[in-house]
Order: sequence, then structure tokens, then C-alpha cells
Amino acid sequence: MTKKTDKESARDSSSWTGPAAIAGAAIGSAALAAALLYSSRRKERAEKAKAKPPVDPIDTD
Repeated sequence: MTKKTDKESARDSSSWTGPAAIAGAAIGSAALAAALLYSSRRKERAEKAKAKPPVDPIDTD
């Protein structure tokens, strides 16, 4: 087994780029999912808001 030098151990303890990259990817994917859900909800609301064809009233005597 080899000994770690002071320089290597300092680099290992302050290395935050890996966790930061993972956190960035998680935030980005969550933002993408939220955008897709928002756009699909807007589409559904727009379809509901379209004018419905008039229904003929029932003839009663």
C-alpha cells in the first residue's frame, strides 16, 4: 500500500466537483420534468377552454 502525500489528501478532501455535478444534474432534470408537466397542463386547459358545439335543446310538448 502506498502512502498518500499531503498534496493528494488535501485534493481529496476539498474535491467538491463530483457532488456538485451530480446536484446540478438532479436540479436540471427536475426543472425539465416541471417544465414538461406545466406545458402539458396548459395544453389540457386550452383544450377545455375551446368553445363546445351548441347542443340542441330537447323538444318537450
